[in-house]
Amino acid sequence: MSLASASGAEQTFQSASEPAADFPSGHNSPKARLDKKKNLLLALGAMGVVYGDIGTSPLYTVKECFHGKHAMAISPDNILGVMSLIFWSLTMVVTVKYVMFILRADNHGEGGIYALAALFLGKGKQSVSPGTVNRLVLLAIFGAALLCGEGLITPVISVLSAMEGLNVATKAAEPFVLPLSCGVLFGLFLVQSQGTERIGKIFGPIMIFWFISLGLLGIMQVFRTPGILAALDPRYAVNFFLVNRLHGAIVLGAVVLCITGCEALYADMGHFGRGPIRLSWIALVFPALLLNYFGQTALLLENPLAAVHPFYELVPKVLLYPMVGLATTATVIASQAMISGVFSLMQQAIQIGYAPRLRIVHTSGETKGQIYMPWVNSVMMIGCLGLALAFKESSNLAAAYGIAVTGTMCISTVIYYYITRFNWGWPLWQSLPLAALFLCFDFSFFSANLLKFLDGGWFAVSVAVLLFTVMVTWRDGRAALRKRFEEAQVPFDVLMYDITTYRLVRTPGTAFFLALSPTGTPIVLLHLLKHTEALPERVFILSILSTDIPYVLPEQRLEITDKGHGFYRIVASYGFMETPNVPEIIDLANERGLDIDIFATSFYLGRESLLTTGFSKMARWRKGLFAFLSRNAWNVSTFFGIPPGRVVELGSQVEI
Repeated sequence: MSLASASGAEQTFQSASEPAADFPSGHNSPKARLDKKKNLLLALGAMGVVYGDIGTSPLYTVKECFHGKHAMAISPDNILGVMSLIFWSLTMVVTVKYVMFILRADNHGEGGIYALAALFLGKGKQSVSPGTVNRLVLLAIFGAALLCGEGLITPVISVLSAMEGLNVATKAAEPFVLPLSCGVLFGLFLVQSQGTERIGKIFGPIMIFWFISLGLLGIMQVFRTPGILAALDPRYAVNFFLVNRLHGAIVLGAVVLCITGCEALYADMGHFGRGPIRLSWIALVFPALLLNYFGQTALLLENPLAAVHPFYELVPKVLLYPMVGLATTATVIASQAMISGVFSLMQQAIQIGYAPRLRIVHTSGETKGQIYMPWVNSVMMIGCLGLALAFKESSNLAAAYGIAVTGTMCISTVIYYYITRFNWGWPLWQSLPLAALFLCFDFSFFSANLLKFLDGGWFAVSVAVLLFTVMVTWRDGRAALRKRFEEAQVPFDVLMYDITTYRLVRTPGTAFFLALSPTGTPIVLLHLLKHTEALPERVFILSILSTDIPYVLPEQRLEITDKGHGFYRIVASYGFMETPNVPEIIDLANERGLDIDIFATSFYLGRESLLTTGFSKMARWRKGLFAFLSRNAWNVSTFFGIPPGRVVELGSQVEI
């Protein structure tokens, strides 16, 4: 299964932010009031999930610009220049690019790098060459890999930054910052198996309190030093680069920290809807962030020595410990959102055929998307604790942060350009200037972060390259395996002819055979026929396909064909955000009149021993990697929810 292998199933999936067609036009009607209340509740929820990452950036952004290895000299012109860069970055990248434009590119209500690529592949691919399609798919895979790399860094830098506030209160706390941070991270990953539905309900109110606190702290300092408002003039940003040149470009790699998390606006659109995300950004998050950044830089104009911890220097001494507690809570929420995002990305990668099967636990019976992946959680926990122990301080880790998110921002812009041109039919004079404007910002940030590659940026790139290699190898290995199966397949008509001609022995019972292809005869069926010279009375050939849409409605999931002589072909279509489930498929088939008892049915599955001696285009080392991944993937029966006592496995050797 791949992004390009749509089954043709169609549905109308309405975004949570779009009113239903039958809503009355009156603003004061009960329906309208109910819709407004729903949007307000969704906007509240978005505070905790969507804006957790970008909302905790004030803890370290200004600090990294004026303190540390690549710190900028503290002068009024430099302070105004950095603040101008922060203001225009938040305005142009987050508000204009993502909130105004990228959020429009929803895939049946869903967002994110995979959803964006799938949106193009659903229609736009017909207007470009296969080579361009393949390059865009590879870009989407690499973008997802970069986001997973960011998912390792975000919890560590956020929690460390919050806990380092204790150093402002008392130097005696310095030896305890790292152990306490590791303890918070360990506890965070430990509770993932319980699901986040209950605790998620309090995320929004806590983050509202956090953003209000950010705004109040900032505006008090701005009133004392109103001269900082001159940074609204973009000429200060231009002059900053003219004067500082290369050093200014390096500092731009720290400024980018203020927009990390902007991809979450798009990725979480399916949970909250376009309208609530826009509402919460414009009404509270954007003003609060700007006020706090203006406040921190205003403080530096007044007291340059505050550059070590400018965020906590804004806080009155009597409120310092409560603010450390609030900041730690906010960073845990931000980390939780990022961990859940990585789970979702990996689930999508598995479903569309870019990652091996992994165990997925649905932690909520009511809310879609509430999942827990034990193996991914363990790897992330080890990675985060290892990063914390290796880098020790948030400043040391800041260099590793930024390459991942800016790389994904560049990729999103490129794919968005193709969507505007070939999905929406925009003329070149509209699509190209917009994409060029976005890339001007994206590529500037990306280039600035590349300058910090040796200082820690290598980590995010290494994680992305590793995941990209695994994903592409799994995709290509599955394609090679599918090709071998297709070459060994017998046309279904030939099988039907042999059954009717030679009066094949039919034994009592029902059998299911899983097939990669919705055409032809499964290899497992042929093996069973070869060794037993008999088949059950009723035979179901089941193919599970991924579509280019996030969800498929139950009534549109199955395509059932009666082939005669007790043979049926079932094609089940699942969206890229769903996990296939065989019991559900059988229940839906029974509703269509097939009368299948899952506990009186045998499921015949193939277990392939892969040999790397074939003549496919894959390199030998990639074949070995694919074989290793295949051996260690989660078993098919458990992944698809098949009762283990009803499974029969038939082994075979396959060259790839």
